[in-house]
Amino acid sequence: MEAVKARAEPGAALTPLQWSICVIAAIGFAFDTYELLMLPLIVRPALMDLVAAPPDSAEFSRWVGIIFYVPAIAGGIFGLLGGYLTDRFGRRRVLVWSIVLYAVSACGAAYTTSIGVWLALRCATFVGVCVEFVAAVAWLAELFPDRIQRERVLGYTQACASLGGLMVSTAYYWIVAFAGSLPAVRGGHAPWRYMLISGVIPAIPLMLARPFLPESPAWSAERKAGRLRRPSLADLFRPRFRRTTIVTVVMVACAYAASFGANLQVPRIVPALAEVRAMPSVAREQTVGRVQVLQELGGLAGRVALAVLAVRIVSRRRLIRLFLVPAVAVVPFVFFVAAPHSLRLVEWGTFVAGFVTVAQFSFWGNYLPRVYPTYLRGTGESFAANIGGRMIGTGGALVTAELAIALPAGHSLSPLALAAGIVGLGSCLVALAASAWLPEPAQELPE
Repeated sequence: MEAVKARAEPGAALTPLQWSICVIAAIGFAFDTYELLMLPLIVRPALMDLVAAPPDSAEFSRWVGIIFYVPAIAGGIFGLLGGYLTDRFGRRRVLVWSIVLYAVSACGAAYTTSIGVWLALRCATFVGVCVEFVAAVAWLAELFPDRIQRERVLGYTQACASLGGLMVSTAYYWIVAFAGSLPAVRGGHAPWRYMLISGVIPAIPLMLARPFLPESPAWSAERKAGRLRRPSLADLFRPRFRRTTIVTVVMVACAYAASFGANLQVPRIVPALAEVRAMPSVAREQTVGRVQVLQELGGLAGRVALAVLAVRIVSRRRLIRLFLVPAVAVVPFVFFVAAPHSLRLVEWGTFVAGFVTVAQFSFWGNYLPRVYPTYLRGTGESFAANIGGRMIGTGGALVTAELAIALPAGHSLSPLALAAGIVGLGSCLVALAASAWLPEPAQELPE
């Protein structure tokens, strides 16, 4: 275990074992994003095959909201349980089983012909991703006790989550172009089915390597010494943690609402643009993929910027506001100004929107381990990420879908773009206001 620990000097070079841990963690974060972000790309063609309703109908739009939100509810409930299990039984064991769950369920979804079964399997995928993220963040934070190393490792490995977004966008672009040459699935060559199957590939090295990596030294030491207390949700609301728990839940919820309710709606907005509607079907879907790539490039740039700034800016309030303040201007520009006028404006607008919003996910991965002690770390992270993010925040997609149905059509701004802009801007404003109460964490991890 000593080889896993950081050297005494701040920011010392990583050992070969530590590099291996970072690589496996980076692949895991990338795979998480790959699984989740294939949904905005495939939801439209998948529902066209599975639901007997036209894409511009209220029923179709309602199903889109359900597919985005119900798996998030399942992920939030069982992800919270996963955080508890992470504190009870160890970080590494939960990591391995979460990967198995979402790899198998994603592949199974590719072969279903029932919308109900497809929804159930997407729920299982979401559960696996929610559990894996919380366990991985706690695991990494405790494997690197040196503050500078920890901030860098958490920042840069989480930045690889955006590589998952680039991978899924590139894969979709390639699959759309060559689907006709691939072996038939369920008697056809639907690109969305191949996308789901592709999610198994990056899971293979993770399932093979993670059982052989070390358990968290901090968690193991507490358990062997008999000091590991049983985690409790009630502890999160005791005076010591109450303010932290409430503020982080609100702000994480806003980050997810801005992403799911606004940014991830862009693949549905792009096909409705006048210059895209005139394209052949294959070119239209490839354009959707290209816009998604630009959004993920922006997210990657934002995550890297967060990783660089995290070791230079001590104040966590100041750090998160560096992304929240510009988001208040960028998000309405994308949906209120760019969407009705130009594909080019949408492309570059989504790049900048990705920069200022996706970076906030990395912020929480760096922040949350520093505000809860070892016995409560997984539970506290899970409560913010799963109750705040998955269960409340991803409801932004459902709010956007319902709001788009209620808003009148007939003007230059589509109801979907208007609804996404309202949800995105509102989320950013609430998060900016809540940041005034965000507690500043200790420099070292609480025991």
